[in-house]
Amino acid sequence: VQLQASGGGLVQPGGSLRLSCAASGSIRSINAMGWYRQAPGKQRWLVASITSGGITNYADSVKGRFTISRDNAKNTVYLEMNSLKPEDTTVYYCWCSEYSRDYWGQGTLVTVSS
Repeated sequence: VQLQASGGGLVQPGGSLRLSCAASGSIRSINAMGWYRQAPGKQRWLVASITSGGITNYADSVKGRFTISRDNAKNTVYLEMNSLKPEDTTVYYCWCSEYSRDYWGQGTLVTVSS
């Protein structure tokens, strides 16, 4: 399974961005998809995830600001990020899990700055 992420960039504080990540390759049955983020020298941590049944999970720091959604037919996951803060600046990684195996996409940089 390959993951291709897109949508990062530069945005002003309070602004919005939408990340997308499409899975391709030998896909059988992807269970969960989501987004992690990782600052330089720090551990990668979960921002948001969504199961194939639509159950979502969010980190406390993004609840009410970020919304994760998924198109199962397209094997694509989205992250709508609103009310962005400078502390949201980092690299975001797309992730999916299929039969207990994890797959990662390349990182996409989100920079929140005026």
